[in-house]
Amino acid sequence: MSKIKKKAQNMNPYVVARNLNEIAKQGRGNVYESLVVISERSKQIAIDLKKELQDKIETFVSSNEALEEISENKEQIEISKSYERLPNPVIIALEEFMNGEISYHYKNEEKEE
Repeated sequence: MSKIKKKAQNMNPYVVARNLNEIAKQGRGNVYESLVVISERSKQIAIDLKKELQDKIETFVSSNEALEEISENKEQIEISKSYERLPNPVIIALEEFMNGEISYHYKNEEKEE
């Protein structure tokens, strides 16, 4: 089980109203910059979860079956349902951001040494 999936299983999957000032404080004081960071992280999470799901489902497909002949497998359905029950990637990214688990920097910033 991936770290993201393990972490997401304990999260509330429903959208909850958030205080924008708290989101801005967690970032650099600008709510829009904070939302961009959350958005970019949610894209990464979505890609990772999609790849992980595809890898698990590919194990059920044998190479000699035609696409029309693929039968649905109960295990395959259960795996798909488990991913559908996970919170939206934006909810996961927002939770990570609010917990300080995301580090970010601007491309044109010089690293201090």
